[in-house]
Amino acid sequence: MPSLALSTCWNSHRHSDGYAMLEEIRGLGFSRVELSHGIGAPLVEGILRALADGVVAVGSVHNFCPLPASATGAAPNLFQPSARARDERRAWLRHSLHTLDFARRVGAGHVVMHSGSVGFRLASPAPTLALGLGAGEARRARALRRLRKAAAATLPRVEDAYRALLPAAAALQLVLGLENREGVLELPLDAELPGLLARLDDPGLGYWHDTGHAEIKHRLGLLDPAAHLESLAGRLVGFHLHDVDDSGRDHRAVGTGTVDFGLVARFVRPEHALVLEPSPRLSADEVRASRGRLLDVLS
Repeated sequence: MPSLALSTCWNSHRHSDGYAMLEEIRGLGFSRVELSHGIGAPLVEGILRALADGVVAVGSVHNFCPLPASATGAAPNLFQPSARARDERRAWLRHSLHTLDFARRVGAGHVVMHSGSVGFRLASPAPTLALGLGAGEARRARALRRLRKAAAATLPRVEDAYRALLPAAAALQLVLGLENREGVLELPLDAELPGLLARLDDPGLGYWHDTGHAEIKHRLGLLDPAAHLESLAGRLVGFHLHDVDDSGRDHRAVGTGTVDFGLVARFVRPEHALVLEPSPRLSADEVRASRGRLLDVLS
């Protein structure tokens, strides 16, 4: 199976030295990492030294990384490719290009991307959809129609943004992974992912499956994880792996929630990037246990 990486989302907030941050991860048994969207500029020098010393290798980077100077913490949606404002879309492209340059500098092969969201000035359908099947069939149907109509009007901006970014990804030999999202207003809507990837039709663009996000959508009655993975199997490039507990919190320890990792294992291929993405609240022992469970089920 592919090598299992740990996301620095787990410990970047606790470190002022990137070297020590990566040494801690190595101490848990991981030889690969994903540099997540909480990496501030002060961590970079230590990260580069640790990589030069062979402490770990970097498999993937999560946009935006390093953080834009205006961000005070992890901010993957600080600028959105879906934004109405041209200045914000330009800022998204500028900082995404910075992420790509950094990804190549650290030897990563994949960059995980968020793709924006739709907005509603009045009466967002999000509260209705968040009720799941309890909202009632007719009410849910109306909410979904409004969401799909708004998404269809917004998605062309997202497509244009990726068309502007993909030449740089190709030049740097990077693959962009479009991540499925847990927010009901975030783009692309899950059913739109196959069509979006087909229209962009670029070998440098693929699908990044987040197990926790898919489980949250499944509980809301918005996604069948098996059918979803089947529809995108040929475009999969990587996975964020974490569980969802009974209260609906994701980024939980693997095996403590309801994600079907046996299902996920059916779609894993040797070329895929696998990243354990635990909450910062999990202990080192919980991270070790999650690693062991994943190695068992995915091997």
